[in-house]
Amino acid sequence: MTPIIENALYLLPVTLGDTPIDKVLPNYNKEIILQIKHFIVEDLRSARRFLKKVDQHIDIDALHFYPMGKHAPTDLFESYLNTLANGEPMGVISEAGCPAVADPGADIVAIAQRKGLKVIPLVGPSSMILAVMGSGFNGQSFAFNGYLPVAPAERAKKIKQLEQRSFTESQTQLFIETPYRNGKMIEELLHTLKPQTKLCIAAGITCSEEFIQTKKVQEWKQTKIPDLNKIPAIFLIYAGK
Repeated sequence: MTPIIENALYLLPVTLGDTPIDKVLPNYNKEIILQIKHFIVEDLRSARRFLKKVDQHIDIDALHFYPMGKHAPTDLFESYLNTLANGEPMGVISEAGCPAVADPGADIVAIAQRKGLKVIPLVGPSSMILAVMGSGFNGQSFAFNGYLPVAPAERAKKIKQLEQRSFTESQTQLFIETPYRNGKMIEELLHTLKPQTKLCIAAGITCSEEFIQTKKVQEWKQTKIPDLNKIPAIFLIYAGK
């Protein structure tokens, strides 16, 4: 039985990479998506590709898309939600994973909340949460720090700050890097972190190339690490007890 769709802003998780839909998303999501005609999207091309994965027969030309990506006009975000206010449910689609988590979708959700519009997040893969789950680190206190500084000196300083915070607060620290720089990031972490600090490398989560391993820094230095330079990865450090 097809669920009755509400007049709400649906936050629609997408797959991480080319993972099959049925491996990570419940059928309920598909049933909701096929009832939505208006989508606020981070990237039009990837959103269209995702919707075709949901149902290859979907009529893309009958749908309406509103950009929220890097070059999108943020001053128009509020006007996007006029469609929802007028009684048409809308969906938010990120490039990967869950919208509004380390994602411009958060700005859309903030506006919807301010306007008193209903927001419904659907179940789906979050690389950050899955990385914490697979790391063996503290899952009660963790922080996502986005990208670290590019300049080597500033980056090393930030890594040490995160390590110290992890030690002091027993807090798991997460961050990411542009995939083609993953190898360099690993080198810098092994050079900067203390030998006993634990490092988890979580790459290609839910995909065929998935790699999730946790070791102390001194152990990583004796380990042959696979080439992860083209695979989205999350790095986690834990220096707590």
